[in-house]
Amino acid sequence: MKKIYIHTILTVLLFSNCEQVVNIDVPTIEPKLIIDASFEVLFNESPIKANVVVKLKLSTDYFDDTIPTVSDAIVFLTNTADNAVINFSDVNLNGNFTPIINFIPKDAIAYELTVIYKNEIYKGNATKVKSTKINSAIQGDETLFSGKEIEVKVAFKDNVDNENYYLFNFTNNLFLPLEDRFFNGTNYNFSFFYQEEEIEVPKNVTVTMSGITKDYFTYFRILQNQSGTSGGGPFQSVPSSLLGNVINTSNEANFPLGYFHISETDTINLDLVEKN
Repeated sequence: MKKIYIHTILTVLLFSNCEQVVNIDVPTIEPKLIIDASFEVLFNESPIKANVVVKLKLSTDYFDDTIPTVSDAIVFLTNTADNAVINFSDVNLNGNFTPIINFIPKDAIAYELTVIYKNEIYKGNATKVKSTKINSAIQGDETLFSGKEIEVKVAFKDNVDNENYYLFNFTNNLFLPLEDRFFNGTNYNFSFFYQEEEIEVPKNVTVTMSGITKDYFTYFRILQNQSGTSGGGPFQSVPSSLLGNVINTSNEANFPLGYFHISETDTINLDLVEKN
């Protein structure tokens, strides 16, 4: 037994002395423009309101903590039905461009987004996607593995006439994309669970439900898979290989990241409390 003990100690010392620090050079990637233009039309409010913001940022290297914003760009929308132009401005110089007039996207109208940055022109097109309203969102009593998760039970009626895709936001940038392949036209309900580290109760949260296209659904699923998480925001760290629906019309090689989308959206607020 004594010989085995000594041999083990010598082995540990031998491998400890052989440790080396290996420096790995992470390649620097040329910054790309990130265009986050997900418009929400709050159709279930009276009067109808809209969250219309074009967020511009630059991509950074993987280990960078901050993402630079872009304020020195020209941004506008064109109504392709009558060629009316809606100009945007970045009032607070924080990369968030909003329309200079009150603007609510109309039904069945294709809008063209144009962003001009560093003498290059970026364009994307979108038409408002219809949705349905949230029937209810309540806190449940179930948990998962740790016993400390917080359950939210959501119910809505799916529209039987269309192939529908939805994007839910449960506050704190916790997203869930859904397709109605298995519940088309039914009263559907499901549970979403906040992990213990994702939320601190008591807390008032807003559950948001948006209608989205199949292409945006696919894009968002890939985005979640590549980022390895459902949180952090859809464009906090966009994989450089994932292309959206905005193109650089003046320099195809310098493609942008991000997406342009217009959704009908419904929201509901609820107070989450600690469960005994």
